[in-house]
Amino acid sequence: MQSLEFLEVPFIRVFVLIINKITFKIMSKLAVIALGGNALLRDRQSGTIEEQETNTTETLENLIFLLKEGYNLVITHGNGPQVGNIVLRNDAGEQTYNIPQMPLDICVADSQGGIGYMIERCLRNVLKKHGLDRNVLTLVSLVEVSAEDSAFKNPTKRIGRIVNENEAKKLSEEKGWIYKEEKKETTGFRRVVPSPQPVQIMNWDVIEQNARKGTIVIAVGGGGVPVYFDNEKNVRPAEAVIDKDLASALLANQIKADEFYILTDVPYVYLDYKTENQRVLEFIDYKDAMKYTELGMFGEGSMAPKMKAALHFISHGGKQSIITEAKKLEDKKFGTKITMEYDPKDF
Repeated sequence: MQSLEFLEVPFIRVFVLIINKITFKIMSKLAVIALGGNALLRDRQSGTIEEQETNTTETLENLIFLLKEGYNLVITHGNGPQVGNIVLRNDAGEQTYNIPQMPLDICVADSQGGIGYMIERCLRNVLKKHGLDRNVLTLVSLVEVSAEDSAFKNPTKRIGRIVNENEAKKLSEEKGWIYKEEKKETTGFRRVVPSPQPVQIMNWDVIEQNARKGTIVIAVGGGGVPVYFDNEKNVRPAEAVIDKDLASALLANQIKADEFYILTDVPYVYLDYKTENQRVLEFIDYKDAMKYTELGMFGEGSMAPKMKAALHFISHGGKQSIITEAKKLEDKKFGTKITMEYDPKDF
């Protein structure tokens, strides 16, 4: 057997370390982690910054094991309560101080910047606690949509405060906003905006380049700022809100991620959820997942969008989507694993 004395030469030793580092980066898995709304704000909380920072830190602690296993990460997040509060502040500022309201794309961008900053700061502290040396980068992400998307003719996403019928009519006339009756209050109306399909994540290549070098990138917050290209190829804002999970799945495909995680408030996806016949789906392939989705087995306002995003990822080249609760992430016996085909080893 050849002697390993050559490793005692300083130059050779440094060379081997460099090669090992390069090999580690090439072999590292790339995962996109979509943080659900409860990662930042829990039920029955008022939404103070102290509450959100505590929740965020607790959620990020659950990602440490992935980093220790050598994963490179891109983190995405929701913004539902936060962007709704920004819209309310806009409205209050106009009524009280006559401050012009900002359009929805600016509100989404505001929420991305604020939430991204909070996640980055909390993550830097969590990394320091665990002795991990990673750069963290937050990007305000623009996401292209089609100006011809049918969603613009049928707005469904409810935002902002509930108003009475007279105020809804007045605001509709003054601002051109569309209001629909709020299901939770028969006498109230709420503004609705379109939720178009994401076409392309802008700067996806910048996200991929940084992530594959080991930087943890925070991007596509709240589904990204929706924009479209006009006839002169100028970037124009769209008054819309993009589904966060679907935009995250698209990003995962564009950067060729190996795995796509959707963190929510339940450890599994269930059939017949909260009924006597409730069943855990630990492993599911594309065919069965599509069948259950088309049969309406998942709630349209809760699990259905997550399943559609998970299916989008694996049907466009992704290896595996995982839907689970953040605190169950490290324990691999939890979580619903979605793949194109069943693996006999899983049963």
